Amino acid sequence: MRVGRIPVLDLSPQLNDNMWPARAFAGEVVPFGATAFREGHDLIGVSLYLVAPDGTETVHPMTLAAPGTDRWKVDVLLPTQGRWTYRLRAYSDDLATWAHNAEIKIPAGIDVDLMFLIGEELLTSAARDTSRTAPERRVLQAAATTVADTAKPIALRLGALESDKLRAALHAHPIASLESFSSERTVIVERTRAGVGSWYEFFPRSEGAKRAADGSWTSGTFRTAAKRLPQVAAMGFDVLYLPPIHPIGAAFRKGPNNSLTVGPQDPGSPWAIGSADGGHDAIHPDLGTMADFSYFLGRARKVGLDVALDFALQASPDHPWVTEHPEWFTTLPDGTIAYAENPPKKYQDIYPINFDNDPAGIRAEALRILRHWIALGVTIFRVDNPHTKPLDFWEWLIHEVNAEHPDVVFLAEAFTRPALMQALGKVGFQQSYTYFTWRNTKKELEEFLHGLATATADFLRPNLFVNTPDILTEYLQFGGPAAFKIRAALAAMAAPTWGMYAGFELLENVARMGAEENIDNEKYEYRPRDWAGAEALGASLAPYITRLNRIRSEHPALRQLRNLDIHASDDDSILVFSKYLSAEFTGTGADDAIIVVANVDPHSVRETTVHLDVTRFGLEPGATYDVNDLITGATYTWSADNFVRLDAFTEPVHILRVLGRKPGKARA
Repeated sequence: MRVGRIPVLDLSPQLNDNMWPARAFAGEVVPFGATAFREGHDLIGVSLYLVAPDGTETVHPMTLAAPGTDRWKVDVLLPTQGRWTYRLRAYSDDLATWAHNAEIKIPAGIDVDLMFLIGEELLTSAARDTSRTAPERRVLQAAATTVADTAKPIALRLGALESDKLRAALHAHPIASLESFSSERTVIVERTRAGVGSWYEFFPRSEGAKRAADGSWTSGTFRTAAKRLPQVAAMGFDVLYLPPIHPIGAAFRKGPNNSLTVGPQDPGSPWAIGSADGGHDAIHPDLGTMADFSYFLGRARKVGLDVALDFALQASPDHPWVTEHPEWFTTLPDGTIAYAENPPKKYQDIYPINFDNDPAGIRAEALRILRHWIALGVTIFRVDNPHTKPLDFWEWLIHEVNAEHPDVVFLAEAFTRPALMQALGKVGFQQSYTYFTWRNTKKELEEFLHGLATATADFLRPNLFVNTPDILTEYLQFGGPAAFKIRAALAAMAAPTWGMYAGFELLENVARMGAEENIDNEKYEYRPRDWAGAEALGASLAPYITRLNRIRSEHPALRQLRNLDIHASDDDSILVFSKYLSAEFTGTGADDAIIVVANVDPHSVRETTVHLDVTRFGLEPGATYDVNDLITGATYTWSADNFVRLDAFTEPVHILRVLGRKPGKARA
């Protein structure tokens, strides 16, 4: 039998095919749900039985999501890393069924004595249940006595069911029969950094790079790049991502702007990995030694930064693999090795791996490389183009690594078809890049953000990067400073993990002709920047970025993914969403609610009315409340419908903290 006496169906969280466990991060509030019902009109109840990694079981009564839906839910914060299991118990709620019938029949004079007798027997039987505590049994017996007392008024006898003590006694242990348990499901809870973080990307070779009068360059090193770390941490970032730090091949090396014309000073693309100096387990000599890298890691830890390394399974023609393991590549009929292509793009300096020629050898080498860097203290890897490698390879590799090192986090750089992107999350990737950079209109963003918070939240954790060395969207190219503010605010507020590539704060927006990436791209040349000079001139968004990250750190609602709600506005360019976390989960003793109102048209001033469902952030319908703009400091009194004016040329985004219910009328 697959269905119990009371059916319990469509459990969540779980993946649709149940081939892999659902995932969460430590500190995430997870909505558990199921569809449960029974025949006829008798009432049922549903409870979540949750087992923590240490074996402790807790019971969480569930409530109906909405009348008539048969969908039951409860939110639970999962605080610790490890393997959690859960199952759901559905049961006939005998006392609730009796109470429902009694409240209809007794006032109508129908079967009065019989109804009270049934109620007395239910309560008396429960009071004799030795599995209940003595105080609970006394409360139940007292209620039974009141219900049976014919000398009392009928209203008082029925009122015995309204006792707070009785409700408390029945909360976790209702009077039930016909119980049915669902099958067991698993939720893997990973470390908090797997789901929460602010990422910053820079090229270490550019930090401290110097150009001589004759045009020659001296590369930055790990020692010079370490000097930049306190500034990155001061902006509120907690993960620093480095592009590949390995030796770069000379064969077919790319010059400036992806040119095939290369000068002796051109450093090449870091993704063309491997030379006579070594491969994926080596460091580019210009950056320093392993000791220098360890120094860099230590300095990063000292200022509170995790370092993420790029893991790109590909090779330059000069990589040791090419001569030691030619079977790992694809040899064409003319005897040459196939280089990487994404027509019309050509990457002559990169050989892709053929994972079908020697699967065991490639797997062993990939695992060896990761163990090498993990041993040095790296616990986060940004994986380059995982969608161009077999899915079963990633399932195996991530499982092997996480079995040994559960704290290791993998970020998938997979801008690809939804099915493949989602499958990478299902097989183990803790985070994923997304289509966020190409979702710019109100309609696009509403659909996109809602999907992240609901449809894929059990297995795909979005990392909302606003730009990368490969991505400079038209929105940023032509939107001016407002576009940069808007994108940063949306990314930082909408998801618990977001990121940016160096230069974003300097409003770098000039693209290479015919490409969606910066001109004079740092992938192919040194790019030192005058950070302090730009900030002194007021030409840097660093203060704004710092404020966004501070807001994130101060508001636990922003460190959750599944709590995003879309609200309405009368303007096609005014996006409205809220994030709410009840006091039960904030750790502060108070509710936390943030409303974001963004003018997503960077070229305009917009005036409109926004319409809010205030129940989504903890208020009652009709409530009036104060909000404080965490960007400007202004305070307003709002209600469900509010006038807003957002000037893209000053402050295009309201980030509003809900302060609480207030008497009076709303004002703009």
